[in-house]
Amino acid sequence: MRVKRHAKCGLLALFGLFFAWSAPGVAGPQHGISMYGTPQLPPDFVSLPYANPDAPKGGTLVEGNTGGFDSLNPFSRKGTAPWQLRFYAYESLLARNWDEPFALYGLLAESVQVPPARDWVEFTLRPEARFWDGSPVTVADVIWSFQILGTEGHLRYRNFHSQISAITQTGPRSLRIGFAQPNREAPLIAGLRPILKKPDSPQDFNSGALDQMPMGTGPYQLDSFEAGRFVALRRVPQYWGQYLPLRRGTNNLDQIRIEFFADQSVLFEAFKAGILNFYREDNAEKWATQYAFPAVQRGDVVLSEIAHQRPSGMTGFVMNTRRPKLSDWRVRQALIYAFNFTYINEAITGGRQPRITSYFSNSDLAVRPGPATGEVAALLAPFTDILPPGAIEGYTLPQGDRAPRNRADLRQAVALLAQAGWQVRAGVLVNGQGQPFEIELLLRQGDNQSEAIAEIWRNALERLGISLVVRSVDNAQFTQREASQDFDMMPFRRDLSLSPGTEQRLYWGSAGAQQEGTRNVMGVESPAIDALIDVMVTTDDSATFTAAVRALDRVLMAGRYVIPFWATRTDRVAHAKALKFPAKTPIYGDRIGWMPDVWWHAADEN
Repeated sequence: MRVKRHAKCGLLALFGLFFAWSAPGVAGPQHGISMYGTPQLPPDFVSLPYANPDAPKGGTLVEGNTGGFDSLNPFSRKGTAPWQLRFYAYESLLARNWDEPFALYGLLAESVQVPPARDWVEFTLRPEARFWDGSPVTVADVIWSFQILGTEGHLRYRNFHSQISAITQTGPRSLRIGFAQPNREAPLIAGLRPILKKPDSPQDFNSGALDQMPMGTGPYQLDSFEAGRFVALRRVPQYWGQYLPLRRGTNNLDQIRIEFFADQSVLFEAFKAGILNFYREDNAEKWATQYAFPAVQRGDVVLSEIAHQRPSGMTGFVMNTRRPKLSDWRVRQALIYAFNFTYINEAITGGRQPRITSYFSNSDLAVRPGPATGEVAALLAPFTDILPPGAIEGYTLPQGDRAPRNRADLRQAVALLAQAGWQVRAGVLVNGQGQPFEIELLLRQGDNQSEAIAEIWRNALERLGISLVVRSVDNAQFTQREASQDFDMMPFRRDLSLSPGTEQRLYWGSAGAQQEGTRNVMGVESPAIDALIDVMVTTDDSATFTAAVRALDRVLMAGRYVIPFWATRTDRVAHAKALKFPAKTPIYGDRIGWMPDVWWHAADEN
């Protein structure tokens, strides 16, 4: 029997497709994707491991923020929006399981596909995905979202956009994103970009107007607000994704209200008075001594401690190395010597919290004590001549002591300042031109803890002849001055994950050091850091990845960019007894994705 020519072509095409599917390393569309290996949850998983799939619906969460807001667009480069909006109201193509280091599962997308090199990613949208107005999520909406955020949105979105070489529609519900360079994490980052509805007519994305909140798909949408005072969200009726495995047992609360207060002390008093029904406490001393108020004694408020396995991240006072007086590592080290951690920790936390010793402490990614060895040493070797002291041989923070004067460390500080060209004349530290050493510490209004820390530190700085000026400004001024790098020092918090990757370029990559709005707050520009991040995001070997992160940790700590405060290995939350959460908690602990996502309201439970 002869086979017609066109039939032969069809069979050849079919065989070719079969071999493409079965070729080693080539996988078809998947339900999820992981940084390394395969996702832990199978395709037929029922719910997230830390969610209660039978949780009831109803009730209200009332939480508090300090400062104010002048925008409801959390993606704009202008204005200040309540930070919660990004997480409560908007969704992405994929979403996290917070009980594994870095794995994503289909949310707006029903499947994801990547080649072994991960130089592109393809998503297929769910046909049932809907915006708040009931319109379907289309490929055009996704492409527009990537473009508008990448060209006009906040810097944190624009940097990733530069890694995209092309976005093309490949089917009625599918699109492919190509990357300029292979990057293991890039497909995951693309999966986490927020998806917004493309407007029917052009709009000013950065207008800052309070009536310009982008259309989203999330389980909560705006109900009401009063500028600077509160924002109220309500659960979306007939939310499109309520039956997805990722969403079973989540988004159980009918309403979420965010109240705004002048400072943290007023916010805490509002919680004690019952105006708020949820409060996070990061001070162990306060947790131990100030939570015996009547509502706790009656049992109306429950104190919960949540263990976690995430890295400590970095909390402290960050130094702006763009300032000439802070560009010398010896000056920064002198300021660290003057910060008597032991004494300050006793005064603020009762000595109950250990110091942060590295950016990734409390995890396997943290720098190891002593000299660099093995692959860590090999990664650092090409940069020996430019690395700060301590990066290769090991860097240890000064211990301080219980005495307020801390003479030994202050003597070390004096010696370093002299080496850097600073001398005390008539009780004032001056440089060769006779200019006095003055530091302005920029604070947000209401940051009472940072102010208390600064007041103790001020005494030690005065002994060195340094003048510390503490300046508190409103939220809008603080945001503007941070974006324009108009500060000497300021409070700093950088959360870090168990799977650091491309976002590290935003935090300390040279390319963003001088950009307005950069997240590289300290202004570090280091070829070593840039190269280590390149290794982190391109290697497919987990051992090399760990070595690169440990090497990065070394360089950051040896750079003396931040005066570290204290860490906590336990999250502390106080909440109304009617607010419940499952017994199983994720390895990341109390983070967005857990609260309020899997909590529920059950007023009648004991």
